[in-house]
Amino acid sequence: MTKRYANTALIYAVTAMVCGVFYREFTKFSAFTGKTTLAVLHTHYFLLGMFFFLALLLLAKNGLLPGGRSTGRALILYQVGLNITGLGLLLRGLAQVWGAELSRGLDASLSGAAGVGHILLSAGLILLLLQIRREAAAA
Repeated sequence: MTKRYANTALIYAVTAMVCGVFYREFTKFSAFTGKTTLAVLHTHYFLLGMFFFLALLLLAKNGLLPGGRSTGRALILYQVGLNITGLGLLLRGLAQVWGAELSRGLDASLSGAAGVGHILLSAGLILLLLQIRREAAAA
């Protein structure tokens, strides 16, 4: 299981770097100098992706993270939430850089998708923390 956490951390690290380079180059190519949510995509994937899975790796190495079915479900929920959130940030950032005028419905849809992503991310995190707490109490 620890190898899977290390591989997942690596994938998110590469994703974060790609997002950072994309943000820098895309805004430069588009001659955009304002604020955009593309700027936070990089840090979201580094912290909520790479660092999170590195922390899980350390917990698993120390026997504080169970590797059962419920952990797998919580991690799937967490990753789905993280990537929905990332997609929402990407789409909103692209619209900001392009100066696209979003209709109220589309704007609400993007906000709603990002909200659902954050809810799933939070639910997965809480489930994992509850499992870690149970494992720590049993140790």
